[in-house]
Amino acid sequence: PAITAITDKLIPKLEEWRKRPLDSIYTFVYLDAIHYKVRDEGHYVSKAFYTVLGVTTSGKKEILGLYLNESEGAKFWLQVLTDLQNRGVKDILIASVDGLKGFPEAINAVFPDTEVQLCIVHQIRNSLKYVASKNQKQFASELKKVYQAFTKEEAELELDKLEEIWGKKYPNITTSWTTHWNELSTFFKYPDSVRKLIYTTNPIESLNATIKRKTK
Repeated sequence: PAITAITDKLIPKLEEWRKRPLDSIYTFVYLDAIHYKVRDEGHYVSKAFYTVLGVTTSGKKEILGLYLNESEGAKFWLQVLTDLQNRGVKDILIASVDGLKGFPEAINAVFPDTEVQLCIVHQIRNSLKYVASKNQKQFASELKKVYQAFTKEEAELELDKLEEIWGKKYPNITTSWTTHWNELSTFFKYPDSVRKLIYTTNPIESLNATIKRKTK
């Protein structure tokens, strides 16, 4: 009964919070999902918990939305982004996301002027896990020259070199970088202070870690 009483008070407040109007413009928005095992009618099933973290034009971080779905996919992200639009968001300067297929297209379907930055850290991890252990140190060193380049043009030259050296041995990795280069290289347009904020989804991953700790 005590828990029910607390829940009865809490749920309306959460619904009120979720429906509150948002700012019309956000400089950065980080979007990510974490996965839980949830008990449902006596069985444990996987659920995807979608989190949206925004940075206002004054530099304040805000949780813009929390959503629960059966799994993670671009189709549901489209619903999430539409909900943000319905709650007052008119534009997002840069969206920082992982490499989920169809994610950039979902973002631009709702916010066509938003620039998308794919998480460099995710891309590096996904690349290195396919490299043989004996080659990892050298490959990582060559790859670092790409994402730590001073300009986009320099990065593209280093990417060409990477493909020349490793393209035949690891074609899937080099192809992944070149295929997604437009979204991976967005951060080169901005000064170093901004690059550090958008090249990775670490800010929202830190939030997700806190959520997991509190709900464990």
